[in-house]
Amino acid sequence: MTFEMVFVSIIILTMLVGLLLEVARPDMVVFSALTLFLLTGILTPEQALKGFSNEGMLTIALLFIVAGAVQKSGMVDRLMKNWLVNTKSIKGMTGRFFAPVSMFSAFLNNTPIVVTFTPIIRDWCEEKGIAPSKFLIPLSYVTILGGTITLMGTSTNLVVHGMLKDYGFEGFAFFQLAIVGVPITLVGLVYLSTIGYKLLPSYKGFHERVKEDSRKYIAELTVEDDFPYLNQSVKKAGLRDLKGLYLIEIMRSNEIVSPVRSTTIIQSGDRLIFTGLISTIADLEKIRGLHLETGSHLKLEDLKNGNGETQLVEAVVSHQSSLLSKTIKESKFRSKFDAGVIAVHRNNERIKSKIGDIRLRPGDTLLLLTGADFVAKNQQSNDFYVISSLDTPKELNEDPLKGWLAIGVLISMILLVTLGFLSMFKAMVLAVLILLVGKIISPEEAKGYIQFHVLLLIASAIGVGAAITSTGLADFVAENVLSFVQPLGILAVILVVYFLTNIFTEMITNVAAAVLMLPIGLEMANQLNVDPMGFAVTIAIAASASFITPIGYQTNLIVYGPGEYKFLDYFKVGFPLSIIVMVVTTLIIYQVWF
Repeated sequence: MTFEMVFVSIIILTMLVGLLLEVARPDMVVFSALTLFLLTGILTPEQALKGFSNEGMLTIALLFIVAGAVQKSGMVDRLMKNWLVNTKSIKGMTGRFFAPVSMFSAFLNNTPIVVTFTPIIRDWCEEKGIAPSKFLIPLSYVTILGGTITLMGTSTNLVVHGMLKDYGFEGFAFFQLAIVGVPITLVGLVYLSTIGYKLLPSYKGFHERVKEDSRKYIAELTVEDDFPYLNQSVKKAGLRDLKGLYLIEIMRSNEIVSPVRSTTIIQSGDRLIFTGLISTIADLEKIRGLHLETGSHLKLEDLKNGNGETQLVEAVVSHQSSLLSKTIKESKFRSKFDAGVIAVHRNNERIKSKIGDIRLRPGDTLLLLTGADFVAKNQQSNDFYVISSLDTPKELNEDPLKGWLAIGVLISMILLVTLGFLSMFKAMVLAVLILLVGKIISPEEAKGYIQFHVLLLIASAIGVGAAITSTGLADFVAENVLSFVQPLGILAVILVVYFLTNIFTEMITNVAAAVLMLPIGLEMANQLNVDPMGFAVTIAIAASASFITPIGYQTNLIVYGPGEYKFLDYFKVGFPLSIIVMVVTTLIIYQVWF
């Protein structure tokens, strides 16, 4: 290995560790690696900026706008909600709901699909007396599987397509991936409705837990001067033996009192940190001299006014959030969102800190006290996935004609691409132009739909991939891997490529995994003198097939908190599915391309 190859390897390994440990947002970690390659001369400015002009990346930007316009109309949401009303059985759920959802995800961004349908499924489960945890992981998995059917199904497919064109290949046809995508989607649906369903846990949903007062939160109350038990013990104040509530520590000036004993004296200005039931915490606020900290001008009693101006909202922190690694206080949550954090829930972990000092992590569930327009304003937020208001949701009032026009534009563009009249990029440019000129969406809305952090991650990852190729590292890795695997046959080589890509996906992100593995896969094809498209399809499918962990794919993370899942639940249900998808994929690719 040359010095450049060693240096690139070290930076990439450091980048992978940074992504795995979540030291910063994924886009910033990968962009930092790209910056190092640029500053050290590993990449020229032209090579480093190559990803920012990549056709696949630009197509994704336009696709965000088109998908956002369709999502804005609410047509798909209402259609599926009405369709689900007539579903009365678990088997019917698979046929009437999950199968259509997997088809929608082949043409729409799967993130808003999962965000939208999570509360729909949860409400249906509560009506039928079924645990939502039986259906939320499958919701994520079927959207992932459905995304493998078309070129526009996932950002991974478009990134690989764009990179192939940069390397001088034709790229994917619109339905080329369906050769693999349709079979694995069908097999996945069968698995999830039979074996997978039995492996899924039965955890009560969020609404039911709030009603039964069983979900544990962290909340903070301040002792004011009019508290009747000032300078008396915790026991005398009646704060020791509360039903479903536990006083874990007291923040006093620069002192932390923990553990809190029954003899501990309560003083004015003390911040009492409780963990327990939200209703009991709300009851505590009724005690004179105890003030619930919400970090907002909004108060819990505002909910009782019935004027609809205040609501409780459940939101899940995104893995791309700007709130990550910051405390709630440091993030200036109140001023940024005009909302207060009443409580924080982190699966299977007691957070020993006052509300303002909690450092947020991906998947944290926040109970927010917000204004009536919070959900509408933040539905497209990159900071967290707004799952639903705990109050009665309001129906969308968008013009249905605009909704049908948006869907018509999308279908027309798909037909033009499928028939070969336009490339995917040109079709999306035309679609966005029609949506803007037709005033189906405004320029401000279009800007809001674009997830710039995703585009930065993709563009930076492509630059990192260029470093792997230009230094000869891809050639070196391909040669050494083949020296071990090639004697076992081409099927074994496909399996290894799939396995490595899939491991990277589960550990880091799907786009980064695809970009890192594609140069190596293409070099393997070159050395074996076989069709490189087989390896490209393998990498595209493997990079999307994230079922084993909640962190590998964003839709898995979205349902993590609302489903009350444990990390192990994903492994129990996802590992068999991952093996099934890997076997089916490699066998089909072997038969079709080799």
